[in-house]
Amino acid sequence: MEAINEQAIDEQVEVLMSGAAYGDPQTRENMKKELRARLIEAEKEGRPLRVYCGFDPRTSDLHLGHTIPIRKLRQFQDYGHDVTFLIGTFTSLIGDPSDKEKARDQLTAEQVDKNARTYEEQAFKILDPEKTRVRRNDEWLSPLDFADIIRLASNFTVQQFLVRENFAKRVDANQPIYLHEFFYALMQAYDAVAQETDVQVGGQDQLFNILVAGRKLQTGLGQKPQIAVIMGESLPGTDGSAKMSKSMGNHIPLLSEPWDMFGKVMNIPDEAMTIYNKLILGWQQNKLEDFDKALASGELHPNEAKMALAREIVTIFHGEAGSAAAQKRWDETFRSGGDGIPEDIPEKVLSETKRLIDILRDNDMVRSGKEAKKLAENNGIRVNGEKVSDVGMEINADILPVVVQVGKRKFLRLKAN
Repeated sequence: MEAINEQAIDEQVEVLMSGAAYGDPQTRENMKKELRARLIEAEKEGRPLRVYCGFDPRTSDLHLGHTIPIRKLRQFQDYGHDVTFLIGTFTSLIGDPSDKEKARDQLTAEQVDKNARTYEEQAFKILDPEKTRVRRNDEWLSPLDFADIIRLASNFTVQQFLVRENFAKRVDANQPIYLHEFFYALMQAYDAVAQETDVQVGGQDQLFNILVAGRKLQTGLGQKPQIAVIMGESLPGTDGSAKMSKSMGNHIPLLSEPWDMFGKVMNIPDEAMTIYNKLILGWQQNKLEDFDKALASGELHPNEAKMALAREIVTIFHGEAGSAAAQKRWDETFRSGGDGIPEDIPEKVLSETKRLIDILRDNDMVRSGKEAKKLAENNGIRVNGEKVSDVGMEINADILPVVVQVGKRKFLRLKAN
């Protein structure tokens, strides 16, 4: 048997643990030591580490914030480890209570399945599809019966769950904690057992589920406890402060059109550019410091820096052609000095008189009448460049063609037959 190259192992540990944080330096050191030992053990056995990260399809799209743990999976993949992209088709039915101050709404199996259909395609924007195992956790969670649940639950105490910060807050506020919410960590822990996981990757909100529940259940069932790689920083949303989240409405979906993704990146505050360069583009500390100095000195203009960031992000998910088209549309709208209407906007034939609010809803320019009214109140809707205050106005063939605009990036040209 060939000797273990411990220097190569140490280099691998440094890369794989980069960006990991646990709120406690000793825990990080323990995980680092365990990862090193597991890598040596796996090399002696001639096998890769079994690594996974789970994503619950509570909605139909992943967003830029999700790509941080996915990039960590890619690092493991590049070192030749066995990577699983796990879709939480069963855990989604409950919803993770982590970091939540009230119970999530429960989804139906049909809703979850519909949401999950594009997750592989989105993950493969970063992961190598030839080297990625994709699984759904209903595969092993659905067959469990009540006796199995009792057996698994006997490994935990209620006190272990109540010390979780979000549950403790609810107790202090006299807010309900539903029994089914305890099951989430139990189910995620069983994900690790079912896959005999060596390493699980996750965000800060998964610290309890991975580091406590997962490791404890594996130990209780005779497996070696997984190493937790908990990513230390979260990507802020388009507001630049709160963590990117669909429920907050500050997210940038991976499925967004190139021009929409470009525009959303352009809307982030200047001060958020550094962390986007770090977490999404993978810039190292020296490059980030040079970037900050150039901004502070005026050598680099914030708008040009942000456009470069937007181009690179769009290129990752839509290729160079998508990025170039998005840049062109941005220039036509905001930099050309013209009427601000891009050339390539969608067109629809209007064959009958319709209310503006119905046109907006029918073409997915707003999600609801309430949103349309609020946008109009804030001067966010225009028809032929003129602000519209009454979304109930009628549009008929006599005034066609017209261009309807919602916000800065949504356009629709209505024309006659």
